[in-house]
Parts: sequence; structure tokens; C-alpha cells
Amino acid sequence: MSFKDKVVLVTGGSSGLGLAIAREFVEQGAQVVITGRRQEQLDEALAGLGDEAVAIAADVSNASDLAALFSRIESDIGRIDVLIANAGTGEIGPLGTITEASFDRLFNINVKGVTFTVQGALPLMAKGSSIVIIGSTASINPGPGLSVYGATKAALRALVRSWVLDIKGSGVRINLLSPGPVDTQSLRSMLAEDAERVIQAFSEKSTLGRIGEAREIGRAVAFLASDASSYINGVELFADGGASQV
Repeated sequence: MSFKDKVVLVTGGSSGLGLAIAREFVEQGAQVVITGRRQEQLDEALAGLGDEAVAIAADVSNASDLAALFSRIESDIGRIDVLIANAGTGEIGPLGTITEASFDRLFNINVKGVTFTVQGALPLMAKGSSIVIIGSTASINPGPGLSVYGATKAALRALVRSWVLDIKGSGVRINLLSPGPVDTQSLRSMLAEDAERVIQAFSEKSTLGRIGEAREIGRAVAFLASDASSYINGVELFADGGASQV
């Protein structure tokens, strides 16, 4: 799984899973472009990624931001070999407490953002390129309070099933990597004071007896993006310690 001389774009790459994914590609020789909404966080991420990484501030739910992102990549680099559509957000909202603002925010980032990220990147991708969209096991098992979040991740599965037909013959592969719980700051922040209790419950559900580490997700993403998976297209691969299989 070498990515030497490959250009990899990771959206939402300034922290958490996105940063771990970006780091994996840098270690495998890629030139990596990361995006995020906050420049300060992007600068901190770059400090740990080295000279082969570039940061461009962009909000994937904003059409003009995406247009500027792809215009800059086209003018400065000329192509994208691997797209990792990772930018996303999660919120807990049980039925009866769901607000219109929360609903719109989740769908705008998780579904609209991914849709127009993929659509904008495709003109810069040649035969042999690869797209990996970051989903979640919430697509099939959202759990209490995660109905809207789970719906956004289930929508990604539907999009991928159609998109592989839309671009049939292009030589560009699209796959979905759906992690289970991973020990990141964003997960702990979302769970707030219940973090330790919920993480313990997740660990007990896993057939490996623990939740995931961010680097493990980075390696799984790299596999789906690499030539090692050249005959894999349109799948949803669950990386969750087996919890979704039992």
C-alpha cells in the first residue's frame, strides 16, 4: 500500500479520525491536502504532518468554499488521486428533542457536504483513482438518540450504491468505510459526562473487547484507497471490532 507520488485530499483532516487518516497517508509517501473550518486547528495539524502536507480552510457544507478548494487544487497541484470524504459531525437528540437546526446541520455537513465534495473532486480524478467516504456503524445500528445522525450515514450508503453506477467505466472506485466507536476527543465531547460509561458499554459489545483506535481506522481507509483493493468497489466495510456482525 504505497502512496508515493499520490495526491490525497482528506476533508475534516485537522483532528480526530481525519488527522489520523492524513497521518497514515503521509507515512506512506503521499502528498496530503487537509481541509477544515478552523485555520488555527489546521495549522496545529500541519505541524505534526510534515512538509508533504498542505492545509486549505474549507467548510464542506458551503458551495463557494468547495469551489475555491477544488480551484486551488487544480491550479496548484493539478489532480486528486485519492479523496477521503471524512468531514462530518454528530449530535445526540432523542425523538421529542430533535430541532430543525440540528437536523439541518447534520444533513448539510454529513450528506450535502459529502455529495458536493465527491462531485467537485471527480473532474480532477483519473482512471485508477479512489474515493473513500467515512460513514459509521450508525448506518445500521444508530442506538438511542442517534436517529438523525444514523439517517445521514445510511444516506451515504444509498449514495454510494448509485454513484458506482453513475461513473461506471471511469476507472474511479468509490467505497464506504464505516467505523464503530473510536476513542477520539470528538466522541468523548459528544458523550460528555457519560463518556466513560458509554465507552465501557461499547467495549463490552465488541468481539475484541475494546473500542477502536484512530490509527486503526487510518490503516483500513488506506487499504480501501490503495491498489491492494483494486477489485473492491461500492462496498460498506465495517471497522468496529465485529460488533455489527453479532
